[in-house]
Amino acid sequence: MNRLLFLGHPQGMPLRMLLFVLGLAAFSCQLEDPSTPGLLVPKTVDQDPTLPSLAINGTLLHVETYGKSSDPLLVLIHGGPGGDYRSLLPAKAVANEGFFVIFYDQRGTGLSQRVSRSQFEGADAIQLMIEDLDQLIGHFKKSPSQKVFLMGHSWGAMLATAYINQNPAEINGAVLAEPGGFTWTQTSEYLSRSNKINFFSEALNDAVYPEQIFSGRDDQEILDYKASFFASFENAPGNTIGNAGPYPFWRNGAVAFNALIDNAEQVGFDFTTQLKAYKPKVLFLYSELNRAYQLPWAQKVSGVYPNAQLEEIKACGHEMFHFAWPEIMEKSLTYLKELK
Repeated sequence: MNRLLFLGHPQGMPLRMLLFVLGLAAFSCQLEDPSTPGLLVPKTVDQDPTLPSLAINGTLLHVETYGKSSDPLLVLIHGGPGGDYRSLLPAKAVANEGFFVIFYDQRGTGLSQRVSRSQFEGADAIQLMIEDLDQLIGHFKKSPSQKVFLMGHSWGAMLATAYINQNPAEINGAVLAEPGGFTWTQTSEYLSRSNKINFFSEALNDAVYPEQIFSGRDDQEILDYKASFFASFENAPGNTIGNAGPYPFWRNGAVAFNALIDNAEQVGFDFTTQLKAYKPKVLFLYSELNRAYQLPWAQKVSGVYPNAQLEEIKACGHEMFHFAWPEIMEKSLTYLKELK
């Protein structure tokens, strides 16, 4: 059968239509397979070998460092769980003040390698992330006398405290910015007041269903893509946690977030059992505009540390590293240099 006649024109396809179809076919040939990694969200370190990475504790983490490796270590620990360190990158300026600054995307988050949900389940789930941090510190620490400081934001401040609780003699100081809580009871109370998000709600699934058809086929990649839609909700005008607008990130590790929250609801956690043994002063930061936090909550959460210095960061909300870095830099350097 003559294919041009079959297309419906009695004398064949008009020239302009033929050119359009041929052009469309040529364009279509250049399109990537929808299952190609990186079309929905950025590639991870195992998919893109040009990204800086480090093999730690059986997985591949996205890691960057700044400064002299012989200087005291300052490890940045991002929030989430499931976030990444992109919004914390202003802290690389601390390297110019005599610190070796280390950034890493936690297991299964950001640009680090995706892992199975099972790694975030059970009583040992958080312990695995504590061990990741321990091995990261061990990799970069050059001598027993080299000091180590932690700087954590939100969930990252909780993970820093979980580490200090188990290793109080290993950390010389910490900057903790708005941890939700150090027990699950505290954290669930804070979440009830803040922008608690369900990455897998039916409403969200309905909202982004068309994108699932046209983009990628990897289940975790689709979930990470869906999770990114929450940025508009979390940072909308009038949001509870006081964010002035969007902040930069690479990828929300949706599986890590959902599994760790589910796990906490089932088995709980308590990062305070050994904190009385921690003697160094801790700098505890809270933001002026986060209505779910405020001074009374900061006092309650920080009170488990024997020596906590509370400081309010003015005119910003929860994402203070992005929106108020100069003030954080000033307060943190004053604190860190006292202990350096």
